[in-house]
Amino acid sequence: MNRITFDDIYNAGIVATITDTYSHFHLPDMPLYYDSNFMEFKKMPTVSEFKKAEHELKIYHTARGQHHLKFTFPQDETISKELTAYLNRQDYEIGFLELYALYPKDFPETSPSSAIEVLPVTASNLEEFLHLQRTIDEQFGREFATQKQLQHKKNFSNPDFLQLIAYFDEEVAGSVDLIIQARTVEIDGLHVLERMRHKGVGSQLQRWLMEQFPDRLIILVADGEDTPREMYQQQNYKYMGCQYEAVKA
Repeated sequence: MNRITFDDIYNAGIVATITDTYSHFHLPDMPLYYDSNFMEFKKMPTVSEFKKAEHELKIYHTARGQHHLKFTFPQDETISKELTAYLNRQDYEIGFLELYALYPKDFPETSPSSAIEVLPVTASNLEEFLHLQRTIDEQFGREFATQKQLQHKKNFSNPDFLQLIAYFDEEVAGSVDLIIQARTVEIDGLHVLERMRHKGVGSQLQRWLMEQFPDRLIILVADGEDTPREMYQQQNYKYMGCQYEAVKA
């Protein structure tokens, strides 16, 4: 399998600052979206290096009405005890993400269900898709959901994105964003409504893309402490690495 790293994962943020220590990403249209407003360390920082970067990000975010701080650390490197102690004292939440990849031929066979229909999002079903996304995003607050609607609309017009919507017995059940790159397709935001889970909707969304992109490597990022990663492991996705992150809301 080709070498895949977190550098292959799509980031909507634009580079605001680059130093020898970090890259700083910012997304003006979505200041509440942590995943595109953060600093990415190029090397594991010392406590003093982290404090300096923290100070710079705090000034930048405060000037733009942003209240969170987020930092990511080099892939497959563990945060030092000294830095972990500082992060804990400052009330950061420390977590980690896991990167997975799979060739479509290795995806398990699934029994098709006549009750499930998977369709690309077009002008005719865009409003249904947007309504579903608002329902999903409002768990993070109405203002966040409003900002995310703008991003969903931009993605709809972006040729590098393909949005899918799934129906179960003609009722909206789930969705996913596919990010199309030269050698990969990235799964982003795979979601099935709670009342529609355990019916095969998530598997059929994935099956659709496996059939459409049989020669691409399928990649995704999963929360290292969340249960969906167990599903991906059962579906033959291969672990490619992890990345620690620290967030303060």
